[in-house]
Amino acid sequence: MAGVTLKQLITHVIYREKAMEVSKAEFEILNAIWAEYPCTAKDVVDRLNQQDSWHEKTVKTLLGRLVKKQAISFEKRSRHYLYQPLIDKNEYIIKESDNFLKRLFGGKVSPLVASFAKSEKLSQNDVDELKKIISDWEQSND
Repeated sequence: MAGVTLKQLITHVIYREKAMEVSKAEFEILNAIWAEYPCTAKDVVDRLNQQDSWHEKTVKTLLGRLVKKQAISFEKRSRHYLYQPLIDKNEYIIKESDNFLKRLFGGKVSPLVASFAKSEKLSQNDVDELKKIISDWEQSND
């Protein structure tokens, strides 16, 4: 986390213990920043506009919200603000997955997989990948 102040780092560590609620739009902004940082608001708009139409004002509003939530930080260089994440993408995904499991399935993975199987969302490839994950887990935990 180069360019991050000590205060930002300490605040981030404390805040990380709480569940960070990020909207779908804010998550898309985070994804654009995770792709390559530091970046300007214009960089974020350009990345997002490759898939959808985003207005710069909307992006700047969402960047401000993410700064307040301490998901990202910024540094002013000349006339531009450079944004960078304060949270690691993999760490965020793990925490969100855990929150999702706790909220909907009491923290248990098997009911989640069962719900996908019942709704016919699992392909044979998915089943094969799950078997490999379980096999690898069993071997590493013996």
